[in-house]
Amino acid sequence: MDIRTILQHAVSAKASDVFIVAGLPVSIRKNGVIWQLGDDRLLPPQTNDLLKEIYALADRRNINLLETAGDDDFSFAIQGLSRFRVSSYKQRGAYSAVIRIITFDLPNPWDLGIPEQIIRLGEHKKGMILITGSAGSGKSTTLACIIDHINKTRKDHIITLEDPLEFLHRHAQSIVSQREINVDTENYVTALRAALRQSPDVILLGEMRDYETIEVAMTAAETGHLLFSTLHTIGAANTIDRIIDVFPANQQRQIAVQLSMVLTAVVSQQLVPTLDDSVVPAFEIMVVNPAIRNIIRENKIPQLEGIIYSSNSAGMISMDASLLRLYKENRISRETALTYAVNADMMKKKMG
Repeated sequence: MDIRTILQHAVSAKASDVFIVAGLPVSIRKNGVIWQLGDDRLLPPQTNDLLKEIYALADRRNINLLETAGDDDFSFAIQGLSRFRVSSYKQRGAYSAVIRIITFDLPNPWDLGIPEQIIRLGEHKKGMILITGSAGSGKSTTLACIIDHINKTRKDHIITLEDPLEFLHRHAQSIVSQREINVDTENYVTALRAALRQSPDVILLGEMRDYETIEVAMTAAETGHLLFSTLHTIGAANTIDRIIDVFPANQQRQIAVQLSMVLTAVVSQQLVPTLDDSVVPAFEIMVVNPAIRNIIRENKIPQLEGIIYSSNSAGMISMDASLLRLYKENRISRETALTYAVNADMMKKKMG
């Protein structure tokens, strides 16, 4: 099979990812489960040929980037089929790739099970909003839905900094400038500093990777912009700890105070398997109020979990409450709810 045929099959099957790895048949991930396409194992020369085809489709991108660094990330589109995000790498000396399938159309948040209160986070005018979760948990999709809501309802300048670009936003009520790292700009920090001079109202920062990026991001939020970003953390408390711990010990007190002032909300999400063999997102939502600001300022982060757990009426929801709702709606099994729960013992009591 050539790469076009493989991608066409994956899109038709509504897969989320395609795996091209020597020693295994071409494989796809669908509803969180990996399936092999046939029995023919790929040999290194075959994976090398498939990777060369991918690079040719991506505007003849230079495959030497993969050869010299051992890793590469980029995206490309096939007209009439889909967009694709590629993470290529060497594995036992052979070229390999994982390809994420991204539809041309922006997703409908209601179809995906994203609650309205998350989409309405885009109605804030300033501050920092973080979408967190493990890799593949749907963070980029949630962010795309929020940005699409802003684009359709506000007359703003939205700047997105992504590595690589995933969802494409057409100008609607807003102006949307989408910049790809290593293609349109050198790196996140350079792009973010430049964005502050480009009259932005909303900035989407693909990922907060290091303390320098986090520092500039907090400055952006502090100066009156609405900034969205992601972290590979699960839970608001872990997210805040991660941000503070990135900085040297002598700066952590100052960072905690600064973060308490700029943070607006933290959304954590994970995809959980349903009874009908698909997946559904479960969310924890922490909206920062005066009590939470004080906890962050005083660095009493472990207390956050209790506040979120007991503050459903304040627009917050705990991960366990989200899982319990899915269980009561007969969308996920008891075992799934307990597996993904933060406090499995408490979850058992609530289930009865």
